[in-house]
Amino acid sequence: MKTLLAALAMTTALTLPGVAMAKQVTLSTTMTRYGGEGAYLAIYLTDAKGVYAGSLWMAGGKSKYYRHLSDWYRATGGDTAQVDGITGASVGAGRKLEVTVDLADALIDAGYTLHIDAAVEDMRESPNEIAVPLTSAGAGKAVQGRRYIADFSYGM
Repeated sequence: MKTLLAALAMTTALTLPGVAMAKQVTLSTTMTRYGGEGAYLAIYLTDAKGVYAGSLWMAGGKSKYYRHLSDWYRATGGDTAQVDGITGASVGAGRKLEVTVDLADALIDAGYTLHIDAAVEDMRESPNEIAVPLTSAGAGKAVQGRRYIADFSYGM
């Protein structure tokens, strides 16, 4: 159900006019063993100019912590409508988060960037923990995070 809602949100917000084809993209995030509470993650896209294009997934259900996902929060103004229906539980240290979303084919190899902001209760925030171009060539290649994310990859 959440995958369907995420797909609806993304295809509505991010498709070009006309009929658009969609591709299933699996986002895989493995957390480091940082020794704290569960992490909040905001996974979102920006366009080729760096302008926020839409939210793909939010890990962590308490909206009071969203402001600590600072780049995402700044881009959205903390608008919880951006994540309604695409929110899951926070992710614990050493754990893996894997979600599948439907993205319009027009977004791939078109200059979009996948971003992940991370925050852990009583620990430092990590805005732009991951920033990776959304390309066919980048699919399946792991990228190391800066603080809380051991690695991130996406598959098509």
